[in-house]
Amino acid sequence: MLERTVWRQYHEENNFREKLSNFCKLDVIDIIENDKILYGVLKAKLTKKELKLFAMDTAEIDDEKIKAEFSYNDEELEKAKFKLYKKLKQDKTRLDFRESSTSEEF
Repeated sequence: MLERTVWRQYHEENNFREKLSNFCKLDVIDIIENDKILYGVLKAKLTKKELKLFAMDTAEIDDEKIKAEFSYNDEELEKAKFKLYKKLKQDKTRLDFRESSTSEEF
C-alpha cells in the first residue's frame, strides 16, 4: 500500500505511527489507525525535505550521510532537526494526527 513512499526508502515497515507518538507526545491508540490516511496527513503537515529528514533520522541514518543528502553543515542539520521536531510537537500539527480529527471530517 505505501511501499513506494519516502518512509519506506529508509524503513522496512510502516512504523511511522510509533515514531510520531514518541515525538508528538500522543498515545499510539489515539493516532489515526489507517496508515494511508495518517501518511497523507504527515505529508500535508511536513515539507518534502522535512519528511525525508524525519524518515532518515528515525531510521538512525548517520548524520554525515544526512548532511551529504541535504548539503547541510553541522549547524544547519541541527537547526533543521530542531525545526522539524518543534513542528511535530506543536498543537496545530500533532492534533491532526489524532483519530478524532479524521472522524470529524467524515
